[in-house]
Amino acid sequence: MAGWDKRPDLRASERESELDDATARPGLAESASSARAKPVKHHDGHRERLKGKFAAQGSDALADYELLELVLFRSIPRKDVKPVAKALIARFGSLGEVLNAPHRLLTEVEGVKDAVALDLAIVASINQRAMRSAVRQREVLSSWSAVLQYCTAVMAHEPREQFRILFLDKKNALIADEVQGRGTVDHTPVYPREVVRRALELNATALILVHNHPSGDPTPSRADIDMTRMIQDTAKPLGINLHDHVIIGKNGHASLRGLKLI
Repeated sequence: MAGWDKRPDLRASERESELDDATARPGLAESASSARAKPVKHHDGHRERLKGKFAAQGSDALADYELLELVLFRSIPRKDVKPVAKALIARFGSLGEVLNAPHRLLTEVEGVKDAVALDLAIVASINQRAMRSAVRQREVLSSWSAVLQYCTAVMAHEPREQFRILFLDKKNALIADEVQGRGTVDHTPVYPREVVRRALELNATALILVHNHPSGDPTPSRADIDMTRMIQDTAKPLGINLHDHVIIGKNGHASLRGLKLI
């Protein structure tokens, strides 16, 4: 049977020698420790400062691109995301436009992968869902600003026209919020009979019509006015009141009731 080799491990001896040298020369030990330590990247400190600023001062203290950075921190964990956030704002024009941009266009921006685009879509969806919940829990006409905020959030950045109806009960509480049609960049087909039929199915006694103008200008067209009056004339004999028709644009909104067009 082979005997056990009792000769000292040369590599172990060499390590012991190195440790002795380091002990004798403290500067060498510190240098070796520093070399082994993971370097702190500049953007790590920036992340902590930005998070601290948000925690201490709130969102109003941050620029739009900085709020976007806070979201990107989780999507892109080991990279300086400030250039990405600024590139997104520059590409789409505003924070709202970034959150509502199509997945395909988002990924055209350098540094934005599928996971980042998905996270941005999730943030936008949470925001819209929260606003819709606020509308559902209130009498609609007494919380008109919440209605406008919700409609703006879900429609202002749509690239094509979308026709939405808010169906209300006799207390003006929201029964349903439904998209009745999607069209082109400047037209959505609307059928007054179908609008009224759906209202009767839901036992709605009032309606608020909402559609968007992708051009950004919410000024009602002649076709918008004529279509609104047709729906009003069809619904009224059946006991269904048309409260308003609101047009949403990126630059604001227009109320046909407020403009005395209905």
